Amino acid sequence: MALATQDFTTQTKQLIDSLKSVCANAGLGNDGNEYKIITQTFLYKFMNDKFGYEVKRADKKLAKAGKDWEQVVSGYSEGEYEMLLLRLSPDSAKLKREHFLSYLFNNMNREEYAKLFDDTLRDIAIFNTDIFSVKTGTGAKIILFDELSNYITDSSQRDAFCRALINPLVNFSFEGIFEQKFDFFATIFEYLIKDYNKDGGGKYAEYYTPHAVAKIMASILVDKPVKNVTAYDPAAGTGSLLMNLAHAIGEDRCTLYSQDISQKSSGMLRLNLILNNLVHSIQNVIQGNTLLTPYHKDGNKLKTFDYIVSNPPFKLDFSDFRDALDSKANHERFFAGIPNISNQKDKMAVYLVFIQHIMYSLAPKGKAAVVVPTGFLTAQSGIEKKIREKLVEARMLRGVVAMPSNIFATTGTNVSILFLDKTNTKGDIVLMDASKLGTTVKEGKNQKTLLSEEEEERIISTFNLHQPSDDFSVIVGYEQIKDKNYSFSAGQYFEVKIEYIDLTPKQFATKMDGFKGNLDSLFAESKELEKEIKKQLGELKYE
Repeated sequence: MALATQDFTTQTKQLIDSLKSVCANAGLGNDGNEYKIITQTFLYKFMNDKFGYEVKRADKKLAKAGKDWEQVVSGYSEGEYEMLLLRLSPDSAKLKREHFLSYLFNNMNREEYAKLFDDTLRDIAIFNTDIFSVKTGTGAKIILFDELSNYITDSSQRDAFCRALINPLVNFSFEGIFEQKFDFFATIFEYLIKDYNKDGGGKYAEYYTPHAVAKIMASILVDKPVKNVTAYDPAAGTGSLLMNLAHAIGEDRCTLYSQDISQKSSGMLRLNLILNNLVHSIQNVIQGNTLLTPYHKDGNKLKTFDYIVSNPPFKLDFSDFRDALDSKANHERFFAGIPNISNQKDKMAVYLVFIQHIMYSLAPKGKAAVVVPTGFLTAQSGIEKKIREKLVEARMLRGVVAMPSNIFATTGTNVSILFLDKTNTKGDIVLMDASKLGTTVKEGKNQKTLLSEEEEERIISTFNLHQPSDDFSVIVGYEQIKDKNYSFSAGQYFEVKIEYIDLTPKQFATKMDGFKGNLDSLFAESKELEKEIKKQLGELKYE
């Protein structure tokens, strides 16, 4: 099966490259709308194949027909077809027969083909609006597909463009790999957005968390089986943290919730959920300002969650809504205060507001993992210090992992992962310095540090087993942290080891004689050097 997965991965990447080539040939290479065209066409193909997979599981007659299932289903009456759709699971895409890829392919010679293409995708979106729509903070729905042909400025070229998009889709099927779930699609999703995860290709770098960081966070948070739990990311981006957490828990054992201010990233998160068998959580994807207008509530109160993961933005100018956060209604949520924006440093410290929001949003037995700048661990004043004090006084700190530098290729900021656990009242806190691990590689213009699987597992197992290790990890209690002025840096708790060597009086005397001899020699050389310098100076003349 590993070989089959590798083959499918290669073929799927070739499909993505073909779609990129179509966009480039139409003058849309690196265009701001290219990612919409590629990801939505990819999604249309995926939904077609997933629909075929699902109806064959629901109908033995279609399963027996195999590759010819569409021919068999074309003979169903409207009533029979409607009954077939009702037998699909609630979170499966429902397609009409005129939505099939084969229908678009067989009608390529029709006039106004671009209109047929756009109308088909729009009708799929409307037919499935309750399943696949992302909501804005005001409750408005953002449907699944845009009118892709409209991104071609020259209307006379739109038909040809849409035909070119359909052509690469017909000679390939996802169907044989659906049992692989995320192991396959995590790789594909990363490849799908890689060109929009660079400074030149878009702004996804601020939303995308490296796989190693996401894996470590999920594996430490979920160290035993759980079910029927909620998981939340208040700055979700494209969702890599939530995906890893859902896979660690089990896709059918959790419900995901998210909010992100970016419409672009919320659309990509929706695609990620579809690819990862998490369609049931799409209704909880919200595009909006989490800090100013948090959406998820139980009645009038903010909803609390069993698990929270987040890589909040470190550098974000929030001056336009900073004062609105500093209101009486928010004093409990933002207990440590809102950073002032009178200088550039504080202007970028929005992550401190997110940490407070996360602490406020944890359920009574909740756990969280948050990416923070490593400087947060030792700052001796300000909001950082107040937050650390609260984590200790409320007895909800589980531990910290200081990561290697350049674990994020797009930023020079050193980062750590902060782990919270409201049930960790006894202490036994793990502080880890993993900064020396990893191998540095060049990625574009930037340096990036990659962790091997063995290094990832060392971090995870050492943390979960609460193992102290020389110059790597230490286990401390809340009182020890108070004694160190609330420092969360592992290095301040490592023992300073002095090695002693037993010497006889004779060996000691010999060593001391050796030291004296070396000093006499050095002093003699120094005197000779002094004489030579004076001699040279005496010979200097003014010319």
